[in-house]
Amino acid sequence: MNLEHLTERLHRIRDTNDWKQFHSPKNLAMAASVEMAELVEIFQWLSEDQSRQLPADKLAHAGQEVGDIVLYLLLLCSELGLDMNEVVRAKLADSERRFAHE
Repeated sequence: MNLEHLTERLHRIRDTNDWKQFHSPKNLAMAASVEMAELVEIFQWLSEDQSRQLPADKLAHAGQEVGDIVLYLLLLCSELGLDMNEVVRAKLADSERRFAHE
């Protein structure tokens, strides 16, 4: 997945629709949170096993919500001047250091 290319495509959609005015870091973080809530709603009241065996329609819906979340996070990184690849790599390295079992 080429995040730079995806971000460029997102910027084209944003610019074509004159949405940049709404894409402050605060608004993008809130939008990602709303999409996360929509993802959580898919799993509400399911058992652990049911949550691992979603029917095709719910699985597709979950995928759409995950996509929404990732796209908002890409836009947020762009607005903050963060490199998504770098922040994810740095966080993974930190987790490996903190939680590695030897």
